[in-house]
Amino acid sequence: MLPTIARVENAVVMIDQRKLPAEEVYVRCETAVEVARAIKTMVIRGAPAIGVAAAMGIALGMRMSKATGTQKFAAEFYKTCELMAGTRPTAVNLFWAIDRMKRAFAAAAEAGESVDQIKDRLEREAQLIHDEDVASCRAMGAFGATVVPADARILTHCNAGALATAGYGTALGVIRGAVEQGKQVTVYADETRPFLQGARLTAWELVRDGIPTTVITDNMAGALMRQGKVNLVVVGADRIAANGDTANKIGTYSVAILAREHQIPFYVAAPLSTIDLNTPDGQHIPIEERQAKEVTHLRGAQLTPEGATVWNPAFDVTPNHLIAGIITERGIFRPPYIESLAAASGREPLGV
Repeated sequence: MLPTIARVENAVVMIDQRKLPAEEVYVRCETAVEVARAIKTMVIRGAPAIGVAAAMGIALGMRMSKATGTQKFAAEFYKTCELMAGTRPTAVNLFWAIDRMKRAFAAAAEAGESVDQIKDRLEREAQLIHDEDVASCRAMGAFGATVVPADARILTHCNAGALATAGYGTALGVIRGAVEQGKQVTVYADETRPFLQGARLTAWELVRDGIPTTVITDNMAGALMRQGKVNLVVVGADRIAANGDTANKIGTYSVAILAREHQIPFYVAAPLSTIDLNTPDGQHIPIEERQAKEVTHLRGAQLTPEGATVWNPAFDVTPNHLIAGIITERGIFRPPYIESLAAASGREPLGV
């Protein structure tokens, strides 16, 4: 399993996803500010991985705190939480993880714990978030494998693999789960402009796993489907609204439209922490807009003429009616999502 992120001694260490596949470089973050910068600049990306990084960054920041009194320590804690919350707006897992760290802090304060005890509790909570993410990915992989044909030709968009999580992956977890069940899987990976997560990261992961993978440019998906070379689409998610509308990497909506036109099932794979019941629908999901240079330049080379304006949203929203099912660690949710996703707050396994 790929070592996406880990808490090591007095640092948070993560693989620099901007350098892949050419270089396998690890970044050592020794302060909460450095972790926040790594999230914002996409050293680490993918909704679940961002949540894990934020939790570890908070724990690291508080471990490094010089405060001896609980009042000053609390002020530093909430300031660190604000720092993490300001990194990327769309992925709800970020805010879910921050809220979990806040609950752990509140429980420690209520128990009258010392500053050192609170630091230890925050470290344990961050590691628990990491470990639970790996377990949830493996569970959703097993559930998702049930919808994968025996001889599957799967199209995926962006990277929702081990690199986007604490390990194993969401959409790629479904693919890995199917392979582990003995199914013959071939993957088509959209390159995913402008950051090329599919071409650089998804292909890198799957090739390492020995899973046959073909990279296509984003505008080739329709032609591929028309030739009958795709029989399933599986993507990840950064936020799922209460009605099932799903925000994922820009271009996902186009893939969903193409899949519907060609009668190909389109599935979303994401942990329950990605479901935001407080957001009623996709129109209320905040969409991050990133710098123009990601579009105008590639590896330092300018692609567009001076004077051309750029629109660079990082995500788009796929309406719920285009989604055949939402694969989670507790089973596969199906329409009507306004009802099935509400059941996510229950404790009983939902099954398939």
